[in-house]
Amino acid sequence: MNNPVLSKTRKSFLFLKKFSISTAIIFSITLLQIYWSMGGLSDHTSSGCLNCSFFRNAVLMSFFASIFLSLIFSLFYLIKNTFIKAIVEFLLLVILWLFWNYSIFVDRESSWSTYDFKSEIYYVTSQSFFPIILLGCTCVLLFNYREIKARLILYKN
Repeated sequence: MNNPVLSKTRKSFLFLKKFSISTAIIFSITLLQIYWSMGGLSDHTSSGCLNCSFFRNAVLMSFFASIFLSLIFSLFYLIKNTFIKAIVEFLLLVILWLFWNYSIFVDRESSWSTYDFKSEIYYVTSQSFFPIILLGCTCVLLFNYREIKARLILYKN
């Protein structure tokens, strides 16, 4: 009755389904986070590519972030402790989003002016703090929805 080929096919399908969903979630939330945090710089000219639009840069950053983080997060499916998994996912999101926001700021604002490193970090963190916290929590909740829902049902009973 248990066909090993069918079982492997089913596992592969489930993995691809989770990977695709997590990629779509990360892509859309990263794009939203970039526009929310650094959208004020969208009318500034890029110092690295004078013809590149802010939207194009944001889409490319979101695409690479979604593929990279989905691959990393797919390894976390093996971790059973939801709390540890959620903290690590959140920290990876925060680090990567701060890096992208810093890159955008340096490319579109700082390279045209006389900012020192401390001022760049201050500006990026002040502009990114609220969007990163809110969207990071949303993203982690979406990733771990089933585990959280199962725990809530257990506590309810």
